[in-house]
Amino acid sequence: MSDISYKDAGVDIDAGNEFVEAIKSDVKSTFDSNVIGGIGSFAGAYALPSGYKEPVILSATDGVGTKLRVAIESGRLDTVGIDLVAMCVNDLICNNGTPMFFLDYYATGKLLPENAKDVVAGIAEGCRRSECALVGGETAEMPGMYSDDDFDLAGFAVGIAERSEMDTVANVKEGQVLIAMPSSGVHSNGYSLVRKIFFDKLGMDLDTEFEGKSLVDTLLEPTRIYVKEYKANKQYVKALAHITGGGIVENLPRVLPEGMRAIVNKDAIRVLPIFEFMSQYVAEEEMFRAFNMGVGMVWVVEPEDVDAVLANTDGYVIGALAKGEKGVDLV
Repeated sequence: MSDISYKDAGVDIDAGNEFVEAIKSDVKSTFDSNVIGGIGSFAGAYALPSGYKEPVILSATDGVGTKLRVAIESGRLDTVGIDLVAMCVNDLICNNGTPMFFLDYYATGKLLPENAKDVVAGIAEGCRRSECALVGGETAEMPGMYSDDDFDLAGFAVGIAERSEMDTVANVKEGQVLIAMPSSGVHSNGYSLVRKIFFDKLGMDLDTEFEGKSLVDTLLEPTRIYVKEYKANKQYVKALAHITGGGIVENLPRVLPEGMRAIVNKDAIRVLPIFEFMSQYVAEEEMFRAFNMGVGMVWVVEPEDVDAVLANTDGYVIGALAKGEKGVDLV
């Protein structure tokens, strides 16, 4: 009776080794002086930055959701890694955390090194944009769990903060101003609804022209990373909310204390064309709960600091804070 190999069962160890070799240069490009060791150890090592009185370690994890389906069907895999990093590091900064390092998990039915390399190249680019190091990851080839062309991603970001700066809710007061930081597109939430509208209801395909470019270009526009803008304006930002699933109406209250209400001027929001288009088929309330509507983050700043922030970013004012029941009014 002939022997059965692991490759016969659908797992190619040699392909895994080839993949690791292929990504080494991209991964090393994200390293900073705090990274200890290189690629290939059992765990990534990172020295704690100095200068903190009471350092606190923060962590965030997320995925890319069904945006991956668009990437897989189009064969364009080099940007979803940026999305993966963005969804994690944008959460970290909402607690005044500075991203330090990142890890990824890539699970697939059949490991194709060229595809996996594109994904990790995107992750490395996301890490460079957020000034954090890609110190490790895991690749799992799981035939029977995924079809050959399918894969899923999970990301894990670790940051550091000063304990005294973590409670941003305590900084939020009546009269402070809400500044919208524009999104780059749909980001990485609501793609089940996006796909339902464009592909199922309207019968469009990835090559359909939309706003002067292909629909796939619009849908795969990577999630914007706000880390550098945050670092440059940290002294002015009293609190910040990452606008993901749930939209402005569910994410902004997460940084408000009891008795504080956000008054958001809907007409001030610079709604992106893709959201205006989808609004023809989705009720307004549902749009504002499912999507960012063109606002990737909301920063809370003092009135006297508004001009400084606007001069230093592409942000714009969308409202202010007032006393009232905790929540958001879209007026």
